[in-house]
Amino acid sequence: MLLGLTPFALVAVLLGGYLIGSVPFGVLVTRWGGAGDVRDIGSGNIGATNVLRTGRKDLAILTLLGDAGKGALAVVLARALWGETAGALAGGSAFMGHLFPVWLGFKGGKGVATALGVMLAAAWPAGLLALATWLLVLAVFRISSLSGLAAAALSPVYAALIHAAPAVRDLILFAAVLVVLRHRANIARLLAGQEPQVGRRAATSAP
Repeated sequence: MLLGLTPFALVAVLLGGYLIGSVPFGVLVTRWGGAGDVRDIGSGNIGATNVLRTGRKDLAILTLLGDAGKGALAVVLARALWGETAGALAGGSAFMGHLFPVWLGFKGGKGVATALGVMLAAAWPAGLLALATWLLVLAVFRISSLSGLAAAALSPVYAALIHAAPAVRDLILFAAVLVVLRHRANIARLLAGQEPQVGRRAATSAP
């Protein structure tokens, strides 16, 4: 057994989590909602912030809920079947599925909403603190990338403060590092004072 899981359970956790996380809600809801392909809009990202650039707040909310929900679902299902470590592994796999979905040629989103969903399911007090950070920074600065980066940077601290299980702390740190790495271009624009605010529609592509 590896990590306390049988080979079957390990494969089910990793593959199942990945497939759940790889569901591209941003692409699906914009198509179903008649807003076109979100990859051809604004930054080309499949997340809720870019969906909002279609002018459809309802589709952006659905994307946000879907991306967060799939991360939470992966954790809850695996933990119910095989325990805490399995839940953490499934959450990490779901997060990777969102970042690198097989259905979109492994070109996915930046992971903030999915990471928050994973955190809320894996360690809800830390998840709520991260969510509060995201909302507060967004309300003050109106910059989605900055709020996501702030929540990601503080997430490992929150996990340590609540004494989350080691597997969960590792998961949260892993997700936080990848969220920051996926926002490299945003960080450059933030430093240059060129990052757009939430709700601003973009007609040209930006990474």
